[in-house]
Amino acid sequence: MTMARDDGALFGEEQPVVFEMPIEVTDEHVDAPGHHVNNVVYVDWVQKVALAHWSAAAPENGRSSVLWYVLRHEVDYLKEAFVGDRLIARTHVGSWRGARFERFVEIVREDGTPVARARSVWAAIDPRTGRPTRITEAMRAPFYKSTQPDPPK
Repeated sequence: MTMARDDGALFGEEQPVVFEMPIEVTDEHVDAPGHHVNNVVYVDWVQKVALAHWSAAAPENGRSSVLWYVLRHEVDYLKEAFVGDRLIARTHVGSWRGARFERFVEIVREDGTPVARARSVWAAIDPRTGRPTRITEAMRAPFYKSTQPDPPK
């Protein structure tokens, strides 16, 4: 949320917090020796890094108050990865509306070379009812950091 101060300057600018998860490509990630990582494995990594980010950032008392269901994954496969490659999955959240939260994932080699990029849309689900639940400020806040000082009091 962006707000204006009396002097017209902005405060409350937010940047998403980037979460990283290391990945080592193993035999289980490829179809046969010498083959590259199966495309379905990337989708699994996208889901794992998203859920790891939620588990690491969300307050303990809030983690059990919502389940996350994927509504959409879009993956761009940029380079092949092979057994023995060390990768880093980086993720951050994007926009949100109602029960939907956008998330971005980039999987890179240790040298920074992009291997895959993904955009996902997740729905917050109330575990008691199984129905979508509105994303609250308390659910959203741990995934952003302020880039501006707090407003004067």
